[in-house]
Amino acid sequence: MRTLSGNIMWHQGTITKKDRRLLNRHDSFTLWFTGLSGSGKSSLANEVEKRLFEMGFRSYILDGDNIRHGLNSNLGFSPDDRKENLRRIGEVSKLFVDAGVITLAAFISPYQVDRDMVRKMFPNGEFIEIFISCPLEICEWRDPKGLYLKARKGELKEFTGISAPYEPPVSPEVVIETGKHSISECVDQIIRYLKLKGKI
Repeated sequence: MRTLSGNIMWHQGTITKKDRRLLNRHDSFTLWFTGLSGSGKSSLANEVEKRLFEMGFRSYILDGDNIRHGLNSNLGFSPDDRKENLRRIGEVSKLFVDAGVITLAAFISPYQVDRDMVRKMFPNGEFIEIFISCPLEICEWRDPKGLYLKARKGELKEFTGISAPYEPPVSPEVVIETGKHSISECVDQIIRYLKLKGKI
């Protein structure tokens, strides 16, 4: 992405990401939760963060709805706006990781090309894609915000899974089936993966 001025330069601080990780006594990375609305992204991200907190890890959640209250309040849900939404979140996530914090990002992020764009912002191993796989009918049955009902009535345009596509990840690091397992079991699966990879 082009900058607005040729006079903008990146300033490297004295304290590095490595220094912050040493202070925190743990690695930093982004867990990117993607899936349909109602699949359990936010609930699972919250429970994973709770588990990490109890284990003594510094973390922070970036949630789709929360981000649209402030940072991305000027964006809609067109493909271009969704792309820009994720680009900004990717940049924020990268800053959190640089700060030495485990970042949990919970966004529908329906397009493979946009998730790939975010992945490319990170060095290898710092972006962990977690596909929250859940059948559409279960997501609709849960419908925690009543959005599917509105979408079926035509009251919501460009709604993922109904009037806009969702492209499942091609090769995510982790696949979680929230329609088959309890939230505790799903958290355990993610924690096991992080331990196996030496991230925690």
